[in-house]
Amino acid sequence: MPAQQTNPLRVGLRQERVISPQCLVIFGASGDLTHRKLIPALFELFRQRRLPSEFAILGCARRPWSDEDFRARMAEAMASEIQQHQSAWEQFSGCLFYEPVDLQKDEDVVKLGSRLETLDRLKATRGNRTFYLSVSPAFYGSGCRALANAGLLQDPSRSRVVIEKPFGTDYSSAQSLNRVVQSCGQESQIFRIDHYLGKETVQNILVLRFANAIFEPIWNRNYISSVQITAAETVGVEERAGYYETSGALRDMVQNHLTQMLALTTMEAPGRFDPEAIRNEKAKVLQAARLAYEDEPWKCCVRGQYSRGGSPASPLAGYRQEPGVNPESTTETYVAMKLFIDNWRWQGVPFYLRTGKRLPKRLSEVVLTFRKAPVQLFDAAGGTPTANQLVLRIQPDEGAGFVFDVKAPGSGMRSRPVDMHFSYDESFGEPSDEGYVRLLADAMLGDPTLFTRSDEVEAAWRLYTPLLELIEDAPARLPVYPYEARTWGPAASDSLLAEDGLMWRRP
Repeated sequence: MPAQQTNPLRVGLRQERVISPQCLVIFGASGDLTHRKLIPALFELFRQRRLPSEFAILGCARRPWSDEDFRARMAEAMASEIQQHQSAWEQFSGCLFYEPVDLQKDEDVVKLGSRLETLDRLKATRGNRTFYLSVSPAFYGSGCRALANAGLLQDPSRSRVVIEKPFGTDYSSAQSLNRVVQSCGQESQIFRIDHYLGKETVQNILVLRFANAIFEPIWNRNYISSVQITAAETVGVEERAGYYETSGALRDMVQNHLTQMLALTTMEAPGRFDPEAIRNEKAKVLQAARLAYEDEPWKCCVRGQYSRGGSPASPLAGYRQEPGVNPESTTETYVAMKLFIDNWRWQGVPFYLRTGKRLPKRLSEVVLTFRKAPVQLFDAAGGTPTANQLVLRIQPDEGAGFVFDVKAPGSGMRSRPVDMHFSYDESFGEPSDEGYVRLLADAMLGDPTLFTRSDEVEAAWRLYTPLLELIEDAPARLPVYPYEARTWGPAASDSLLAEDGLMWRRP
């Protein structure tokens, strides 16, 4: 079999988008995200020759590590990958440095400024800096203030701040946090990151819609009858109980990941491929979105929590039995809801969003179901004709599928649904980059296209505020239904679709 060839377009893009001389500063460098995602993503960029020779990574945390300690700990965390690329790691590790910093101590931040000046001279980074706040969300505002007070955000062309999710915990806190970070720097310096937007298949939603003339004319209420957006996980809460108990699925997944997929699926075409033009359209459609029953929001949302399940040979604990979880917890691990978008394109089309932990399959997908043919001329194989569906697979089998009817073999004129399948790996011969690879590169390039603007964040929180208020003030209105681990959530979620004569897609 001939060797797979690298896609020349992909290589060309990588060569074109080389990052300028720069120092990336990671606060929270001793944390899980740094060694699991950030350093591996940066190492991948290095191996792709996307990083300049004038580059430095400065890890910062309260632990009293040295440069050598930081390099050794990152090497230990990435041992299996380094074995395959030992020579590249030896070169890359020379870019890793460490400085003990407590962002709550002014003297530490002043000392950080001095260390950055030293690295500027040592690595010729020309004063270009990207500050990554991989810290507790409680420190986002104070962290930005500390950097601003130390004069590290003064030049908008040379400094930027990347902020992890969650950006706020509700509408009012997101507004307050926006005011704080915008007082520390310009909006163009703030990069609110959602790693889902770094996935090739999420970005492909835009290309599929706006680069193919066959889709845009039918991408509206005249042809599409409903849309389902699913983000399912097979894992439980794992070691995140401390965070998850105060968050739940609504804050952890719906407000950001699912809402961003909703925005990309439903936005209008931008006038040009420009970061602000794209973000303008996303903000507009989120501002037009609403819960299906605004006066009775409990009717359009179902909450669930996984209970014991699995098999006798491999039993799974329920959420309340997980370490660190309150035995009487009412935190949801599953959410399903129904939305509408009040604009000319989508008026009257129901959008169903669901996410959950301990479900049977790990996947993220967008399913657009088209209206049935106005007259059924042929006998369907299973009785009822199958509606056409376009399935956008975000993960793990990245690609798309289109379900349509064909004639079944044999006498008579019976129709049968078939699936036309597209796979990224099969079509391009190489796996797509992990989301943080693309997003870290874009942040250092100063490209905000795939990052969330302040008005988008606030519109998303505003959309779900009635549900958050119910959970806080009248939890009996939104009870938490148990569902067995490795099932598709509580039976009550089926009622959201049953009233429209629909069913959840079972992948």
